[in-house]
Amino acid sequence: MTDYQPALKEAHFLLNAVFDLPTQWAAMPDLGEMSADLADAILEEGGKVCAQVWAPLNRVGDEQGCHWEDGEVRTPEGFRDAWQAFAEAGWVGLGGSVDFGGQGAPKGLTVLFEEMQYAANASLALYSVLTAGACLALNSHASDELKSTYLPPMYEGRWAGTMCLTEPHAGTDLGMLRTRAEPEGDAFRLTGTKIFITGGEQDLTENIIHLVLARLPDAPDGPKGISLFLVPKFLLDGDGSPGERNPVHCGSIEHKMGIKGSSTALLNFDGALGYLVGEPNEGLKYMFTMMNYERLSIGIQGIGHADWSLQQSLAYAHDRVQSKAADKGLRTGERADPIVVHPDVRRMLLTQKAWVEAGRALAVYVGSQLDCAKHHPDSAVQEKAQGRVALLTPVAKAFFTDRGLDATVLGQQVFGGHGYVREWGMEQAVRDTRIAQIYEGTNGIQAMDLIGRKVLMNRGEWLKSFADDIRADLDKVPADWSGQASAVGAVLGATEQAVKGWLDNKDPNLVGTQAYNLLELVGYIAYGWLWLKMVSAAGQGELDKAGTSRFFFDWLWPHTETLLRRLECSSRTMMVPKL
Repeated sequence: MTDYQPALKEAHFLLNAVFDLPTQWAAMPDLGEMSADLADAILEEGGKVCAQVWAPLNRVGDEQGCHWEDGEVRTPEGFRDAWQAFAEAGWVGLGGSVDFGGQGAPKGLTVLFEEMQYAANASLALYSVLTAGACLALNSHASDELKSTYLPPMYEGRWAGTMCLTEPHAGTDLGMLRTRAEPEGDAFRLTGTKIFITGGEQDLTENIIHLVLARLPDAPDGPKGISLFLVPKFLLDGDGSPGERNPVHCGSIEHKMGIKGSSTALLNFDGALGYLVGEPNEGLKYMFTMMNYERLSIGIQGIGHADWSLQQSLAYAHDRVQSKAADKGLRTGERADPIVVHPDVRRMLLTQKAWVEAGRALAVYVGSQLDCAKHHPDSAVQEKAQGRVALLTPVAKAFFTDRGLDATVLGQQVFGGHGYVREWGMEQAVRDTRIAQIYEGTNGIQAMDLIGRKVLMNRGEWLKSFADDIRADLDKVPADWSGQASAVGAVLGATEQAVKGWLDNKDPNLVGTQAYNLLELVGYIAYGWLWLKMVSAAGQGELDKAGTSRFFFDWLWPHTETLLRRLECSSRTMMVPKL
């Protein structure tokens, strides 16, 4: 019961019927060669790799885990061959810069492929998405020399990438980091310790390229004194091939709750040679290029796990026979009926389905906005898209992963006692998903980012722009969905009104008190908007969106009433009780 089938029909529906991305791509010269047929072919072939090569190793990775000995890490059996097959087919560089060997596929497409990777084997996927994110940061900020040297083999999957931020004493507060970078000719010697480094050591690739935050000797204190450095595991010979070992070593790997096939390393930089990326003291800004990429990607991890769980629990519900249906019209005439006929089981399955399909739609939408922000020839469109991405990235990371855990727990519940037993894989999905709410900035940090930097700091302008676009679409929904459209509009209006009341509020604890309420509300609003877009686009087509959409609005949407009620709470609710 661990088969995985990529949701190709759903992907086609979103790309073409809901968002009409081929038309968007045609308007952008850098993406003009991407057609609907080519996009379908890419997803079909990528889906085969994920389903046939990666997915069979998912349980193997969980059972064997990674092994550390004398500074070296051995990944689970089969991972190396699976990585080679993936890399040789060019999948690591699918969205990479064509100037350095990438394929330049649009983000609105690659988010769907990332979902497939996470659903099939999240541990393997992390090596790939960290490499892609490191490539993005280098392509955006490094010198031409560094880009031409390091990007081609990274896009080829021969070399992997990491991001090295966290230190034992400095997690979210990166201004506290202590890793030092001392000048040595045209390079620097880095000394310090980094923890929780995904893929920090592994045996999949011939080199690992670490992107490391560190301080120069004359750097100012705090976040403004952080620079970004490229530190290879192996220094390069004259011909560009890996040569002498750089003094960066893996001191241990973490023993984790899940994603056990992904090595999470402690790295010691003992005077390791590194190269400055961009300008001094601008490293935190540069690293956020990669971090925001990873935040969206980790959100997609939540969708991938949820979809895998839905596929398993739905198949199980059709196969597992227990009790007779309460509705005599649904009875099979046998001693007992498949559990899919029972309303409470359907509640769990429909909840999973509602979260997965709306989440996938929002991921494609955010991807399409990233494409506009980067490639659209109209600067006004670019600027609007940049604001939209900034607003929705923390929502995507947190809302996707919260709902992803909810969905995997429901999938486990559908299996009953079997869901608690390892052989069915459902408990692994719960364990693997749980980390996604924590890394790349905990979901509480995402909520604080949304309310502070993305809403209040610009006095709600990005939120207003998003609201205006939602309202324009609400006006176009079919008449029989006007009630749901009004409901979305009402919650949207109430949320905007609450934001206006916060703009000049001097309570220092207000932001922290209301941050998560706001994030949840924006998530529900976005999902409600997208369910209406999907229903409008589906019409009488092959995909039935009406039933699940009605379930979303009848059963899940009422939670917005609770969230709106919480908006009335002052910070005293949090700060007065003694703890």
